[in-house]
Amino acid sequence: MRETLAAERDAILAALTPVVDGIATTFGPLCEVVLHDYRNPEKSVVAVAGSVTGRTVGGAMSEIGMRVLAHGDEAADELNYVTRTRNGTLVKSSTMVLRDSTGAVFGALCVNVDVSAVSQVHGLLGALAGLGAAPAELPTTTFGNDIDSVVDALVDAHQSKQRGSWAELGRAERLELFGGLDARGVFAVRGAVEQVAARLGISRASAYNYLSQARAAHGTASDTSAGGQA
Repeated sequence: MRETLAAERDAILAALTPVVDGIATTFGPLCEVVLHDYRNPEKSVVAVAGSVTGRTVGGAMSEIGMRVLAHGDEAADELNYVTRTRNGTLVKSSTMVLRDSTGAVFGALCVNVDVSAVSQVHGLLGALAGLGAAPAELPTTTFGNDIDSVVDALVDAHQSKQRGSWAELGRAERLELFGGLDARGVFAVRGAVEQVAARLGISRASAYNYLSQARAAHGTASDTSAGGQA
Protein backbone atom coordinates (compact mmCIF):
# COMPACT_ATOMS: atom_id res chain seq x y z
CA MET A 1 0.00 0.00 0.00
CA ARG A 2 2.79 2.38 0.94
CA GLU A 3 4.60 1.71 -2.33
CA THR A 4 1.37 2.27 -4.27
CA LEU A 5 0.79 5.64 -2.60
CA ALA A 6 4.40 6.67 -3.21
CA ALA A 7 4.01 5.84 -6.90
CA GLU A 8 0.72 7.73 -7.03
CA ARG A 9 2.29 10.82 -5.47
CA ASP A 10 5.23 10.63 -7.86
CA ALA A 11 2.80 10.43 -10.77
CA ILE A 12 0.88 13.52 -9.58
CA LEU A 13 4.10 15.51 -9.31
CA ALA A 14 5.23 14.34 -12.74
CA ALA A 15 1.89 15.35 -14.26
CA LEU A 16 2.09 18.83 -12.70
CA THR A 17 5.68 19.55 -13.72
CA PRO A 18 4.80 20.82 -17.23
CA VAL A 19 1.96 22.85 -15.70
CA VAL A 20 4.57 24.83 -13.75
CA ASP A 21 6.19 26.11 -16.94
CA GLY A 22 2.82 26.67 -18.61
CA ILE A 23 1.45 28.93 -15.87
CA ALA A 24 4.68 30.94 -15.55
CA THR A 25 4.92 31.43 -19.31
CA THR A 26 1.29 32.54 -19.52
CA PHE A 27 1.65 35.24 -16.85
CA GLY A 28 5.14 36.40 -17.81
CA PRO A 29 8.33 37.41 -15.98
CA LEU A 30 6.57 38.72 -12.87
CA CYS A 31 5.17 35.26 -12.13
CA GLU A 32 6.88 32.35 -10.39
CA VAL A 33 5.42 28.85 -9.99
CA VAL A 34 6.91 26.36 -7.53
CA LEU A 35 6.04 22.67 -7.14
CA HIS A 36 6.79 21.17 -3.72
CA ASP A 37 7.16 17.59 -2.52
CA TYR A 38 6.77 17.83 1.26
CA ARG A 39 8.07 14.32 1.76
CA ASN A 40 11.49 15.94 1.67
CA PRO A 41 11.08 19.32 3.45
CA GLU A 42 14.76 20.27 3.25
CA LYS A 43 14.70 19.87 -0.55
CA SER A 44 11.02 20.16 -1.30
CA VAL A 45 11.24 22.15 -4.56
CA VAL A 46 10.95 19.65 -7.42
CA ALA A 47 10.09 22.12 -10.20
CA VAL A 48 10.20 25.90 -10.54
CA ALA A 49 9.65 28.47 -13.27
CA GLY A 50 10.23 32.20 -12.80
CA SER A 51 12.38 33.97 -10.23
CA VAL A 52 10.21 36.10 -7.96
CA THR A 53 11.58 34.54 -4.75
CA GLY A 54 14.79 33.10 -6.17
CA ARG A 55 13.80 29.48 -5.60
CA THR A 56 15.68 26.68 -7.35
CA VAL A 57 15.07 22.96 -7.76
CA GLY A 58 16.33 21.17 -4.67
CA GLY A 59 15.63 24.20 -2.49
CA ALA A 60 13.82 24.12 0.82
CA MET A 61 10.24 24.99 1.61
CA SER A 62 9.35 28.44 2.92
CA GLU A 63 7.66 29.16 6.22
CA ILE A 64 4.35 28.84 4.35
CA GLY A 65 5.23 25.21 3.63
CA MET A 66 6.13 24.71 7.27
CA ARG A 67 2.68 25.95 8.21
CA VAL A 68 1.09 23.46 5.81
CA LEU A 69 3.13 20.65 7.36
CA ALA A 70 2.08 21.73 10.84
CA HIS A 71 -1.60 21.46 9.83
CA GLY A 72 -1.04 18.03 8.28
CA ASP A 73 -3.98 16.59 6.38
CA GLU A 74 -6.18 19.37 7.79
CA ALA A 75 -4.25 21.92 5.74
CA ALA A 76 -6.33 23.98 3.33
CA ASP A 77 -5.49 25.98 0.21
CA GLU A 78 -4.35 29.54 0.90
CA LEU A 79 -5.44 31.66 -2.04
CA ASN A 80 -4.75 35.19 -3.20
CA TYR A 81 -2.86 36.44 -0.13
CA VAL A 82 -0.29 39.23 -0.19
CA THR A 83 3.02 39.15 1.64
CA ARG A 84 6.42 40.78 1.48
CA THR A 85 9.78 39.10 0.97
CA ARG A 86 12.70 40.03 3.21
CA ASN A 87 14.13 42.22 0.45
CA GLY A 88 10.88 44.19 0.22
CA THR A 89 9.29 42.64 -2.86
CA LEU A 90 5.49 42.67 -2.65
CA VAL A 91 4.13 39.26 -3.64
CA LYS A 92 0.59 38.02 -4.24
CA SER A 93 0.47 34.26 -3.80
CA SER A 94 -1.68 31.17 -3.82
CA THR A 95 -0.69 27.89 -2.22
CA MET A 96 -2.70 24.85 -3.33
CA VAL A 97 -2.09 21.66 -1.38
CA LEU A 98 -1.66 18.33 -3.16
CA ARG A 99 -3.40 15.21 -1.83
CA ASP A 100 -3.21 11.56 -2.75
CA SER A 101 -6.25 9.30 -3.10
CA THR A 102 -6.43 8.81 0.69
CA GLY A 103 -6.68 12.57 1.25
CA ALA A 104 -3.17 12.84 2.72
CA VAL A 105 -1.31 16.08 1.99
CA PHE A 106 2.11 15.48 0.45
CA GLY A 107 2.97 18.64 -1.48
CA ALA A 108 1.81 21.95 -2.89
CA LEU A 109 1.64 23.98 -6.06
CA CYS A 110 2.48 27.63 -5.35
CA VAL A 111 2.01 30.66 -7.59
CA ASN A 112 3.81 33.90 -6.70
CA VAL A 113 3.29 37.16 -8.59
CA ASP A 114 5.47 40.24 -8.03
CA VAL A 115 2.96 43.08 -7.57
CA SER A 116 5.43 45.71 -6.34
CA ALA A 117 5.03 47.88 -9.44
CA VAL A 118 1.25 47.60 -9.29
CA SER A 119 1.31 48.68 -5.64
CA GLN A 120 3.48 51.68 -6.47
CA VAL A 121 1.12 52.77 -9.25
CA HIS A 122 -1.85 52.28 -6.95
CA GLY A 123 -0.19 54.46 -4.33
CA LEU A 124 0.62 57.16 -6.88
CA LEU A 125 -2.92 57.23 -8.22
CA GLY A 126 -4.27 57.32 -4.68
CA ALA A 127 -2.05 60.27 -3.84
CA LEU A 128 -3.14 62.12 -6.99
CA ALA A 129 -6.77 61.44 -6.11
CA GLY A 130 -6.25 62.69 -2.56
CA LEU A 131 -6.73 59.30 -0.94
CA GLY A 132 -4.27 59.47 1.93
CA ALA A 133 -5.06 56.22 3.74
CA ALA A 134 -1.87 54.42 4.74
CA PRO A 135 -1.45 50.93 3.28
CA ALA A 136 -1.92 48.04 5.68
CA GLU A 137 1.25 46.58 7.16
CA LEU A 138 2.00 43.34 5.36
CA PRO A 139 3.63 40.30 6.95
CA THR A 140 7.15 39.41 5.89
CA THR A 141 7.57 35.87 4.59
CA THR A 142 10.93 34.11 4.51
CA PHE A 143 11.72 32.32 1.27
CA GLY A 144 15.00 30.50 0.85
CA ASN A 145 16.67 27.51 -0.72
CA ASP A 146 18.30 26.64 2.62
CA ILE A 147 15.91 25.39 5.30
CA ASP A 148 18.30 26.49 8.06
CA SER A 149 18.10 30.13 6.95
CA VAL A 150 14.30 29.97 6.98
CA VAL A 151 14.25 28.55 10.52
CA ASP A 152 16.83 31.09 11.72
CA ALA A 153 14.81 33.97 10.27
CA LEU A 154 11.67 32.80 12.04
CA VAL A 155 13.51 32.48 15.37
CA ASP A 156 14.96 35.97 14.94
CA ALA A 157 11.53 37.40 14.08
CA HIS A 158 9.94 35.87 17.17
CA GLN A 159 12.80 36.98 19.41
CA SER A 160 12.50 40.55 18.14
CA LYS A 161 8.81 40.52 19.10
CA GLN A 162 9.82 39.58 22.65
CA ARG A 163 12.16 42.61 22.76
CA GLY A 164 14.90 40.84 24.66
CA SER A 165 17.49 38.09 24.60
CA TRP A 166 16.60 34.60 25.76
CA ALA A 167 18.21 35.27 29.16
CA GLU A 168 15.98 38.32 29.64
CA LEU A 169 12.74 36.48 28.91
CA GLY A 170 10.45 35.20 31.63
CA ARG A 171 8.95 31.73 31.56
CA ALA A 172 5.69 32.90 29.98
CA GLU A 173 7.58 34.73 27.23
CA ARG A 174 9.76 31.70 26.56
CA LEU A 175 6.70 29.48 26.24
CA GLU A 176 5.11 32.07 23.97
CA LEU A 177 8.21 32.03 21.75
CA PHE A 178 8.17 28.23 21.42
CA GLY A 179 4.41 28.20 20.96
CA GLY A 180 4.66 30.80 18.21
CA LEU A 181 7.39 28.87 16.39
CA ASP A 182 5.37 25.66 16.71
CA ALA A 183 2.24 27.34 15.32
CA ARG A 184 4.23 28.43 12.26
CA GLY A 185 5.33 24.86 11.61
CA VAL A 186 9.01 25.27 12.46
CA PHE A 187 9.16 22.01 14.39
CA ALA A 188 7.72 20.03 11.49
CA VAL A 189 11.18 20.28 9.91
CA ARG A 190 13.77 17.64 10.70
CA GLY A 191 16.41 18.88 13.16
CA ALA A 192 14.60 22.15 13.92
CA VAL A 193 14.51 21.62 17.69
CA GLU A 194 18.28 21.28 17.79
CA GLN A 195 18.72 24.26 15.47
CA VAL A 196 16.43 26.47 17.55
CA ALA A 197 18.26 25.41 20.72
CA ALA A 198 21.61 26.37 19.19
CA ARG A 199 20.20 29.67 17.95
CA LEU A 200 18.90 30.54 21.42
CA GLY A 201 22.01 29.26 23.22
CA ILE A 202 20.19 26.62 25.27
CA SER A 203 20.48 22.86 25.56
CA ARG A 204 18.58 20.46 23.33
CA ALA A 205 16.84 19.06 26.42
CA SER A 206 15.68 22.53 27.47
CA ALA A 207 14.31 23.20 23.99
CA TYR A 208 12.32 19.96 24.00
CA ASN A 209 11.04 20.80 27.49
CA TYR A 210 9.84 24.27 26.49
CA LEU A 211 8.24 22.87 23.33
CA SER A 212 6.41 20.21 25.34
CA GLN A 213 5.17 22.80 27.86
CA ALA A 214 4.08 25.18 25.11
CA ARG A 215 2.10 22.44 23.41
CA ALA A 216 0.50 21.42 26.70
CA ALA A 217 -0.46 25.02 27.40
CA HIS A 218 -2.10 25.35 23.99
CA GLY A 219 -3.77 21.93 24.17
CA THR A 220 -1.84 20.61 21.15
CA ALA A 221 -0.16 17.26 20.77
CA SER A 222 2.64 16.87 23.30
CA ASP A 223 4.46 14.26 21.26
CA THR A 224 7.82 15.90 20.57
CA SER A 225 8.97 13.03 18.39
CA ALA A 226 8.07 15.43 15.60
CA GLY A 227 11.14 17.26 16.77
CA GLY A 228 13.13 14.26 15.68
CA GLN A 229 11.04 14.45 12.57
CA ALA A 230 11.52 18.14 12.80
